[in-house]
Amino acid sequence: MSHTRDHGHGHRPEWPFGNEVGRSGSWLRGRAAPQLAAGLPVLPVVVVVGIVIVDAVGGAGMICLPVLVVGPALAAATNGPRGVLLVGLLAAALGVALARDDLPGRELSALLVALLAVTLASCLASALRRRRERVLAAVRSVAEAAQQALLAPVPETVGPFQVAVRYSAAAAEARIGGDLYALVPTPYGVRLIVGDVRGKGLPAVGTAALVLGVFREAAYDEPDLLAVVGRIERSLARNLGTDDFVTAVVAGYPRPGELEVVNCGHGPPLRVSPSGEVDAVHPAHPAPPLGLRALSGEAPRLQRLSLADGDQLLLYTDGVTEARDHAREFYPLADGLARHVSDDPARTLTGLHNELLAHVGGRLHDDAALLLLRKEPVPQAAPCAQAAPCA
Repeated sequence: MSHTRDHGHGHRPEWPFGNEVGRSGSWLRGRAAPQLAAGLPVLPVVVVVGIVIVDAVGGAGMICLPVLVVGPALAAATNGPRGVLLVGLLAAALGVALARDDLPGRELSALLVALLAVTLASCLASALRRRRERVLAAVRSVAEAAQQALLAPVPETVGPFQVAVRYSAAAAEARIGGDLYALVPTPYGVRLIVGDVRGKGLPAVGTAALVLGVFREAAYDEPDLLAVVGRIERSLARNLGTDDFVTAVVAGYPRPGELEVVNCGHGPPLRVSPSGEVDAVHPAHPAPPLGLRALSGEAPRLQRLSLADGDQLLLYTDGVTEARDHAREFYPLADGLARHVSDDPARTLTGLHNELLAHVGGRLHDDAALLLLRKEPVPQAAPCAQAAPCA
């Protein structure tokens, strides 16, 4: 079925696109439509067709023809070289259809050459963009592997604890930053560390790797938790610069119901009772961050806390407590924890993390780590049946 009526030479048909454009539309339906459905540049094609419609309705002719270069230029930002080339060819075909009979051939040729040049340049830009995307994907895969090696996944249950972790790097593409955490079962009970390296980038990642390596080794070797902290301090003193340091909380659970904590310039952990009451565990004797003991002359001290069945302990980095909203207000971590606390640490941290992201508007500007422990209640022994006396 034809959509045009021939009114003679030099007259524009009633259907806006003319016979040549109609044939181009048939080509689009027969060849391009399946390809567009497969993911080729739909938006650039819509833009090109829109320009044709504006020209056909308004009779712009020569004025709209140069605007067709928008099609391949837009395709370069969203599609590969093949899609750019298809859009450029479509724009050229429709440009010929748009040209009036009285348009000088030299001007038409110049415009088509310009359209071809833009299409080729856009193909090159698209190819370079695709190459950068492949390089970025490779870098991100390496970063993910590095994160798995440095921040090893923490099991949901470690010893008598249910455990959950949430970590967000400020550089989302890097997937890793200067915050650190580790939780390991040892012959001396479960031991853990949560810390924050001063600075950002690769130097901070290198320092975090050093601290975690020393901690994992010392946690198995040293019966005394203060000796574990001392080994980390000595290693940092040999390897860090004078202005570098690491704030950290190192904790251990050597005996049932008792938690040992060494706080080295870090934010106080938050303890949650089974009733949901939240209180901060401030150090009785504040100690300097790791790496600065030689400057201050103060040694860290051990703090013992009671940790009953059902109690929870949240450790975090300053990327959480220093997160600000649009009004420059800090995120109220203790209040948020009280709102979202539950018997499932993973669910608690999910609600807390989502609220934190909403507070900052969707993106953190510093690395942030959250580690939540819950002391599982010891199951009560079933009462002995009268018919079966206890052994």
